Amino acid sequence: MSSSKFATLRYTALRIGLFVASFAVVWVLAYFRIIPLGIGRANTVWLLLLAIVISAPLSFVLLRKQRDAMSEQIVTKVDRQRDRLAANRSQEDGLL
Repeated sequence: MSSSKFATLRYTALRIGLFVASFAVVWVLAYFRIIPLGIGRANTVWLLLLAIVISAPLSFVLLRKQRDAMSEQIVTKVDRQRDRLAANRSQEDGLL
């Protein structure tokens, strides 16, 4: 199997894993009252938003290689589809 074949899946899994790890760290910090728990019933929403804010820049820095591989995979698929579409158009033009 080619390593670039599953680049999108790998990037997505790593991004989700990074979010889950960030959420776990935020939850532990809130559990030990190092960070505020939130207001009323907004505790879960607060923790989720904080985990998103933390994981986004981390993924931008830490997952650069995987993001570039995913980008190459997508560009290759789009180019291949564009070539197929152009070939189909030329076949249709020849029928007229």
